[in-house]
Amino acid sequence: MNKNLDASASSLSGGDIEIERTLRPGHFEHFSGQPNVVDNLKIFVQAARLRGEALDHVLLHGPPGLGKTTLSHIIANELGVNLITTSGPVLDKAGDLAGLLTNLEKNDVLFIDEIHRLSPVVEEYLYSAMEDYKIDIMIETGPNARSVQIVLNPFTLVGATTRSGLLTAPLRSRFGINS
Repeated sequence: MNKNLDASASSLSGGDIEIERTLRPGHFEHFSGQPNVVDNLKIFVQAARLRGEALDHVLLHGPPGLGKTTLSHIIANELGVNLITTSGPVLDKAGDLAGLLTNLEKNDVLFIDEIHRLSPVVEEYLYSAMEDYKIDIMIETGPNARSVQIVLNPFTLVGATTRSGLLTAPLRSRFGINS
Protein backbone atom coordinates (compact mmCIF):
# COMPACT_ATOMS: atom_id res chain seq x y z
CA MET A 1 0.00 0.00 0.00
CA ASN A 2 1.26 3.48 -0.86
CA LYS A 3 1.38 5.28 2.48
CA ASN A 4 1.33 8.68 0.77
CA LEU A 5 -2.20 7.98 -0.41
CA ASP A 6 -3.53 6.35 2.75
CA ALA A 7 -5.01 8.82 5.22
CA SER A 8 -4.62 6.33 8.07
CA ALA A 9 -0.85 6.29 7.56
CA SER A 10 -0.45 10.02 8.07
CA SER A 11 0.06 11.95 11.29
CA LEU A 12 -3.53 13.23 11.34
CA SER A 13 -5.69 13.04 14.45
CA GLY A 14 -8.70 10.71 14.55
CA GLY A 15 -11.21 13.36 13.48
CA ASP A 16 -8.91 14.68 10.78
CA ILE A 17 -8.44 11.19 9.34
CA GLU A 18 -12.19 10.84 8.93
CA ILE A 19 -12.40 14.24 7.21
CA GLU A 20 -9.51 13.29 4.92
CA ARG A 21 -11.22 9.99 4.00
CA THR A 22 -14.42 11.85 3.25
CA LEU A 23 -12.68 14.43 1.08
CA ARG A 24 -10.43 12.00 -0.78
CA PRO A 25 -10.99 8.37 0.16
CA GLY A 26 -8.00 6.08 -0.28
CA HIS A 27 -9.87 2.80 -0.71
CA PHE A 28 -12.85 1.59 -2.69
CA GLU A 29 -14.79 0.84 0.50
CA HIS A 30 -14.68 4.54 1.47
CA PHE A 31 -15.85 5.80 -1.94
CA SER A 32 -19.48 6.90 -2.10
CA GLY A 33 -21.50 6.57 -5.28
CA GLN A 34 -20.91 4.91 -8.65
CA PRO A 35 -21.47 1.38 -7.25
CA ASN A 36 -21.32 -0.38 -10.64
CA VAL A 37 -18.11 1.41 -11.63
CA VAL A 38 -16.51 0.74 -8.23
CA ASP A 39 -17.49 -2.95 -8.26
CA ASN A 40 -15.99 -3.43 -11.73
CA LEU A 41 -12.81 -1.56 -10.83
CA LYS A 42 -12.41 -3.65 -7.66
CA ILE A 43 -12.45 -6.83 -9.74
CA PHE A 44 -9.99 -5.48 -12.31
CA VAL A 45 -7.63 -4.16 -9.62
CA GLN A 46 -7.74 -7.38 -7.60
CA ALA A 47 -7.00 -9.46 -10.71
CA ALA A 48 -4.05 -7.25 -11.69
CA ARG A 49 -2.69 -7.34 -8.15
CA LEU A 50 -2.95 -11.16 -7.99
CA ARG A 51 -1.17 -11.48 -11.36
CA GLY A 52 1.49 -8.95 -10.32
CA GLU A 53 0.86 -7.04 -13.54
CA ALA A 54 -0.08 -3.51 -14.46
CA LEU A 55 -3.81 -2.89 -14.61
CA ASP A 56 -5.18 -2.41 -18.11
CA HIS A 57 -5.51 1.25 -19.08
CA VAL A 58 -8.61 2.94 -17.62
CA LEU A 59 -10.76 5.68 -19.13
CA LEU A 60 -13.01 7.48 -16.65
CA HIS A 61 -15.57 9.80 -18.19
CA GLY A 62 -18.50 11.81 -16.95
CA PRO A 63 -19.56 15.21 -15.66
CA PRO A 64 -17.40 17.11 -13.16
CA GLY A 65 -17.67 16.03 -9.54
CA LEU A 66 -18.30 12.31 -10.00
CA GLY A 67 -14.95 11.26 -8.52
CA LYS A 68 -12.75 10.54 -11.53
CA THR A 69 -9.65 12.00 -9.88
CA THR A 70 -10.46 10.31 -6.57
CA LEU A 71 -10.87 6.95 -8.31
CA SER A 72 -7.42 7.34 -9.88
CA HIS A 73 -5.95 7.85 -6.40
CA ILE A 74 -7.84 4.81 -5.11
CA ILE A 75 -6.70 2.63 -8.02
CA ALA A 76 -3.03 3.45 -7.35
CA ASN A 77 -3.47 3.00 -3.61
CA GLU A 78 -5.25 -0.35 -3.97
CA LEU A 79 -2.55 -1.55 -6.37
CA GLY A 80 0.15 -0.39 -3.94
CA VAL A 81 1.94 1.68 -6.57
CA ASN A 82 2.85 5.32 -7.16
CA LEU A 83 0.46 7.78 -8.75
CA ILE A 84 1.85 10.40 -11.09
CA THR A 85 -0.67 13.08 -11.99
CA THR A 86 -0.74 15.49 -14.92
CA SER A 87 -3.24 17.19 -17.18
CA GLY A 88 -3.75 17.06 -20.94
CA PRO A 89 -3.19 20.79 -21.55
CA VAL A 90 0.12 20.71 -19.62
CA LEU A 91 1.68 18.16 -21.99
CA ASP A 92 2.67 20.48 -24.86
CA LYS A 93 5.37 18.36 -26.46
CA ALA A 94 6.10 14.67 -26.86
CA GLY A 95 9.23 15.25 -24.75
CA ASP A 96 7.06 16.27 -21.80
CA LEU A 97 5.25 12.95 -21.96
CA ALA A 98 8.50 11.03 -22.52
CA GLY A 99 9.91 12.49 -19.30
CA LEU A 100 6.92 11.25 -17.33
CA LEU A 101 6.84 7.82 -18.95
CA THR A 102 10.55 7.08 -18.54
CA ASN A 103 10.41 7.88 -14.83
CA LEU A 104 7.53 5.51 -14.06
CA GLU A 105 8.36 2.50 -11.93
CA LYS A 106 6.95 -0.94 -12.66
CA ASN A 107 3.10 -0.97 -12.60
CA ASP A 108 2.81 2.71 -11.57
CA VAL A 109 -0.33 4.65 -12.44
CA LEU A 110 -0.10 7.71 -14.68
CA PHE A 111 -3.22 9.86 -14.36
CA ILE A 112 -3.96 12.33 -17.15
CA ASP A 113 -6.86 14.60 -16.30
CA GLU A 114 -8.64 16.30 -19.21
CA ILE A 115 -7.13 13.72 -21.54
CA HIS A 116 -9.37 15.01 -24.34
CA ARG A 117 -7.17 18.14 -24.41
CA LEU A 118 -3.94 16.34 -25.36
CA SER A 119 -2.31 17.75 -28.47
CA PRO A 120 -2.46 15.40 -31.49
CA VAL A 121 1.35 14.97 -31.44
CA VAL A 122 1.40 13.97 -27.77
CA GLU A 123 -1.61 11.70 -28.25
CA GLU A 124 0.06 9.81 -31.09
CA TYR A 125 3.23 9.47 -29.01
CA LEU A 126 1.12 7.85 -26.31
CA TYR A 127 -0.15 5.05 -28.59
CA SER A 128 2.99 2.88 -28.59
CA ALA A 129 3.54 3.56 -24.89
CA MET A 130 0.06 2.23 -24.12
CA GLU A 131 0.21 -0.75 -26.47
CA ASP A 132 3.80 -1.94 -26.30
CA TYR A 133 5.35 -0.02 -23.38
CA LYS A 134 7.85 1.50 -25.81
CA ILE A 135 8.53 4.98 -27.13
CA ASP A 136 10.72 6.22 -29.96
CA ILE A 137 12.67 9.41 -29.40
CA MET A 138 14.63 11.39 -31.94
CA ILE A 139 18.26 12.14 -31.16
CA GLU A 140 19.71 15.23 -32.88
CA THR A 141 18.30 16.83 -36.02
CA GLY A 142 19.07 17.02 -39.71
CA PRO A 143 21.39 14.47 -41.33
CA ASN A 144 22.61 13.22 -37.92
CA ALA A 145 19.09 12.50 -36.66
CA ARG A 146 18.31 9.00 -35.55
CA SER A 147 15.51 7.29 -33.68
CA VAL A 148 16.13 5.46 -30.42
CA GLN A 149 13.57 3.12 -28.93
CA ILE A 150 13.15 3.16 -25.16
CA VAL A 151 11.46 0.27 -23.39
CA LEU A 152 9.21 1.49 -20.58
CA ASN A 153 8.20 -0.20 -17.38
CA PRO A 154 4.67 -1.60 -17.58
CA PHE A 155 2.25 1.05 -16.31
CA THR A 156 -1.44 1.87 -16.11
CA LEU A 157 -2.72 5.00 -17.78
CA VAL A 158 -5.85 6.40 -16.17
CA GLY A 159 -7.40 9.04 -18.38
CA ALA A 160 -10.22 11.27 -17.16
CA THR A 161 -12.47 13.40 -19.29
CA THR A 162 -15.71 15.30 -19.11
CA ARG A 163 -15.88 15.28 -22.92
CA SER A 164 -15.43 11.67 -24.07
CA GLY A 165 -16.87 12.55 -27.48
CA LEU A 166 -13.74 14.60 -28.17
CA LEU A 167 -11.44 11.59 -27.80
CA THR A 168 -10.19 10.14 -31.05
CA ALA A 169 -11.16 6.56 -31.87
CA PRO A 170 -7.51 5.36 -31.85
CA LEU A 171 -6.97 6.70 -28.32
CA ARG A 172 -10.28 5.43 -27.01
CA SER A 173 -9.61 1.93 -28.41
CA ARG A 174 -6.42 1.62 -26.35
CA PHE A 175 -8.28 1.74 -23.04
CA GLY A 176 -9.22 -1.75 -21.88
CA ILE A 177 -11.41 -0.47 -19.05
CA ASN A 178 -13.97 2.18 -19.89
CA SER A 179 -16.10 3.53 -17.03
